[in-house]
Amino acid sequence: MGLKFRKRKEALEQEFDRELRFHIDELTDKNIASGMSRNEAHRQAMAEFGAKERVAEQLREVHQIPVIESFGKNLNFALRLMVKSPLFSAAIILTLALGVGANSAVFSALDAVLLRPLPFPHPAELVMVRQYNSANQSPSPFVAPVAPVRLEDWNRMSSAFQAITGYYTENESETSGPVPEKLTEAFVAPRFLQVWGVAPELGRDFSPAEERFGGPSVVLISERFWRRRFNADVNVIGKSLHFGSPVAGHRSAAYTIIGVISSSFLFPNRDVDAWSPVPKDAPYAQSRENTWYTCFGRLKPGVQLEQAAADVARVQAELGREFPKTDADLSVTLVPAKEVIVGESRASLWILFGSVTLLLLLACTNIAALLLARMTDREHEISVRFSLGASRTTVMWQLLTEIFVLALFGSLAGLALAAGAAKLFRTFTPNLPRVERISLDWRIVCYSLVCALVVTFLCGLLPGLRGTRGRLALANDGRTQVSGKSPAQWILVGAQVALAVILLVGAGLLQRSLQELARVSPGFDPGHVLTLQISESYGETADMKALTERSKHILDAIRTIPGVEAAANLSSLPGLPGQSQTELKILEGEQDPNRKIFADSRFVSPGYFDVMRIPVLAGEPCQETTRPTVVVNRTFANTYFGETTAIRHHIARLQTSQFSLAGEIQGVAADSREQGLNTEPMPTVYWCSSVAFPGTYYALRTRVAPMTLADTVRRIVHSIEPNRSVFDIQPLTQRLSDSFAEDRLRTTLLSLFAVTAVSLACLGIYATLSYFVSMRRREVGLRLALGASRQNIALRFLLQGLRVSAIGCVAGLGLAAASVRVLSGMLYGVSRFDPATFGGVVALVLAIGCLATVLPAIRAARTPPMNVLREQ
Repeated sequence: MGLKFRKRKEALEQEFDRELRFHIDELTDKNIASGMSRNEAHRQAMAEFGAKERVAEQLREVHQIPVIESFGKNLNFALRLMVKSPLFSAAIILTLALGVGANSAVFSALDAVLLRPLPFPHPAELVMVRQYNSANQSPSPFVAPVAPVRLEDWNRMSSAFQAITGYYTENESETSGPVPEKLTEAFVAPRFLQVWGVAPELGRDFSPAEERFGGPSVVLISERFWRRRFNADVNVIGKSLHFGSPVAGHRSAAYTIIGVISSSFLFPNRDVDAWSPVPKDAPYAQSRENTWYTCFGRLKPGVQLEQAAADVARVQAELGREFPKTDADLSVTLVPAKEVIVGESRASLWILFGSVTLLLLLACTNIAALLLARMTDREHEISVRFSLGASRTTVMWQLLTEIFVLALFGSLAGLALAAGAAKLFRTFTPNLPRVERISLDWRIVCYSLVCALVVTFLCGLLPGLRGTRGRLALANDGRTQVSGKSPAQWILVGAQVALAVILLVGAGLLQRSLQELARVSPGFDPGHVLTLQISESYGETADMKALTERSKHILDAIRTIPGVEAAANLSSLPGLPGQSQTELKILEGEQDPNRKIFADSRFVSPGYFDVMRIPVLAGEPCQETTRPTVVVNRTFANTYFGETTAIRHHIARLQTSQFSLAGEIQGVAADSREQGLNTEPMPTVYWCSSVAFPGTYYALRTRVAPMTLADTVRRIVHSIEPNRSVFDIQPLTQRLSDSFAEDRLRTTLLSLFAVTAVSLACLGIYATLSYFVSMRRREVGLRLALGASRQNIALRFLLQGLRVSAIGCVAGLGLAAASVRVLSGMLYGVSRFDPATFGGVVALVLAIGCLATVLPAIRAARTPPMNVLREQ
């Protein structure tokens, strides 16, 4: 193929030459006929015909595919030029690899989490159906679980939904093996797989008989559990799992496996191992006060979210009139399923993507400045091309091809970095929604190629236009210029400084916020506290007395372990967000209907304040009593009782639930940041109770390193509760640290981008000033020969670099002030216009700019004047 192409090309060139000679000879003969001599006739013919090479080029464009031929030539020349200038090429490729790689890595996370649709059929139809008490005016209204009968009413009466379903999860103890194994089980309402539009990969869905009370106990298992426990045995259908012990009034503990769910179905969360049906006709599911479902629905095709919201509001209003006691104050809202699943990660990912985009722009400006400097050295080459008849467009395409080749190599190297970064995302952000979908696929490859094209345009347009402007003198090789001034290059350097300032300000604010958080006193002592969970079932709540005794028995056993100072169980861990405020009322005194009392309600057993070392300021901590008691914090007492003592008053919780809560205040505790270290203490009520529901944590204060007692705790619990599993064992300090993992990752990445940006800006200043020093050697030599001091020469170049740094700082500070508002919700203890951060960034950038200009300035001052003049 290559030999045939060369022969065809040679034949075409011979044909072009014959055609050119024919036309020139024809003009010559015409001139001779008019009376000219042969030499004069030939000269005149050449003048009229034009440059031979240009005409030949035009003929080639007629006889061949010009774009392919031109691109092939330009590509060949670009590769030879890259090999000829390896250091220059390597600098550009590495810069682009960093910019494109970081950009592609963050885009891969953005694409997986935010841009891709949910992995379900017609995902836009999926919505979460939230129920809340509209009479509760709490700043964080409690999203109440839904009663099974209300869920069935919604399905029956709504015209906007194909189906609505619900679920709740428990951490079960599976006892088929030699030791109990913790499994996360989702208990689902009818129509669960129908709503999500999925089918078992192996086996079948639940049958109507299995969704009725007294029907067979069956279970669907996850593909992950199927592979781990059953080695992907296709004959798993019909085998059984055993969960804990049979519970009175509840289903049998043995479950028959009827199907395997695909690994792509990660709902309600990626940790669910099994799904079991809840019979809608069960006696315990008929009360409208028994609530436990989180609900999702699938809209009918063509139904908009607003239409569905109006429809479900109509349905709930009808139910409120029919059942005023339980439904009158309930309201329903719809939220797209994707919004629920993505959660609060959206803002962080967009901030990171904006940061890496700024970094890529900075890399482009850095490369454009380098190319501008290099273009001056190529003026002689470009002049030769013009003199040989090349058009400006042809030269521009050649220059853009050269840059495209470098950008392509840089993007390919960046893809390798992005692949590694995708693994880091999965490793260091395990709680990021849909993190398992972050990978390097064809979408990211296409995105990187688009980046290469954009980089080619951004980096190559200005150098190409400047390098091809006008007709450069053939003799001008660039060394005889005196001034070498180029405002375009300094503008690019100033842009680099401005972009670096934006990233530095953002990173500085986030760093300062983390520092302020580190100084916060949580109000409790998380050191030497071990936390864990024990598998429990909601079915056990049918016998509250037995549940309380079991909880006390476990706590007493844990307290006997050597090295344990105190132990307690609690509904949620302190310092971690997630609780909603609930409305309360004070039972004594005149009730003011306009006065709303809201508090963070927490269930804790006796010993909690000893475990967390929260001082009790008045009264007594939680103790074993026969009457319901509570402890409130100082903020609650001051807010709702003022100068009056809160002790001995009785309070009750207002909430649509089967559990009525009321208790006597027996103590006032010091404030602690129960809702998160970045949240000020709020009114809090501690309900003293040893009852352990599913999701309850056990906490013990140890005299030794907490994790050294983990195995001992497992053995003790197994000895008294052999059918229960102990899991999720972690020190409290680790949990608090993990709660800020996303903040730390966001801050770390933004800081890394900022350091890279300021390094590129520093290199840009250094490279540009070094280039101008080399371009102005003759001018410097003349000045030195005429008596200028070397100090003044150095100072002139130093001030030139600092001037650009200062202008870039001013522009960057203005842009940063306009952009930091996106960080306002992520800061703690620091203003978005923090003077220390802004001042520190200015000082850092000016110091780095000064360092970048020192060496070129010193080199300029040491220029030997006589040697330079001899060179000219």
